[in-house]
Amino acid sequence: MNLRKVSLYLLCLTIGVLSCKKDDDPDPVVIEIRDRAEQQLKDKDSLDKYLDTHYYNASEFESNTNPSISDIIIIKRLEGETIPDGYTKLKDAVGMPKTTIFAETDYEYYVLKLNQGGGDSPKFSDKIRFNYEGFTLDDVVFDYSVNPIDSDLIGNGITTSGLIPGWRKVIPEFNTAESFIENGDGTVNYTNKGLGVMFLPSGLAYFSNASGGIPAYSPLIFKFELLQMAENDHDGDGVPSYLEDLNGDGEFTVNFEDLTDATDDDTDGDGTPDYIDVDDDGDGISTINEDINKDGDPTNDDSNDNGIPNYLDPNDKIRE
Repeated sequence: MNLRKVSLYLLCLTIGVLSCKKDDDPDPVVIEIRDRAEQQLKDKDSLDKYLDTHYYNASEFESNTNPSISDIIIIKRLEGETIPDGYTKLKDAVGMPKTTIFAETDYEYYVLKLNQGGGDSPKFSDKIRFNYEGFTLDDVVFDYSVNPIDSDLIGNGITTSGLIPGWRKVIPEFNTAESFIENGDGTVNYTNKGLGVMFLPSGLAYFSNASGGIPAYSPLIFKFELLQMAENDHDGDGVPSYLEDLNGDGEFTVNFEDLTDATDDDTDGDGTPDYIDVDDDGDGISTINEDINKDGDPTNDDSNDNGIPNYLDPNDKIRE
């Protein structure tokens, strides 16, 4: 597998793991790095078996106008057991798998959509407020939120780390809450929020990195509520981060073997993806200062009318 293009997520994850290693650890755990495509086949088989042997309380969501994580009940089917009335096998409920490409590997994952949500739909690079419960295929809960969590779906590699890749594939398929009411005691009631369950292969989770008691190469399941979102502009250059995904693959990638590669997300080839680069085209003029018409949007300024906005065109250096 030729990993020429490296996503910022993978770089940050590697840095994070290395920084946590203790010099005085007498017996460091060595984890074999497996082939992603081969591991995906194993994970798909494991996820399919889970979905085929578990069912959930589907009827609960037919009349529930404001369902929550606590309403989701997933039960393992016993040998020879008939699924009770009001319950549905997960395999029947999730339908066909979703597909994506990550780290040059084809991945399949599943989503159980219980409520779409009535608000806005986040992009893969936005910040979200959410509740969640994570568990393994053995139905062991490894983490959950007591109060809503705020996080970037993808971090900037410096001050924010973001979430595992699967979240930024799944969450944009949902909408935030339609409305909310602050109760005055620090709590908030959300109405018509996005609600679902994601079933992720290890390659869209932690892959070879064990984390918080989760073994390496573990497929994971997350129940989640999507409550609110905020559009991100990580570098404050006036261009929303999602628009700086130039190749539209839902990741921010840099080809470090060929920094002149026009198919990645680093316009000026300086090794910094555009979404955290304040001068995207490397012409010495900050992106935000290439907003000639001063409307707060650098994407609609093209001084030489060549179809390339000034902030991505080093030949356009007009400041005013």
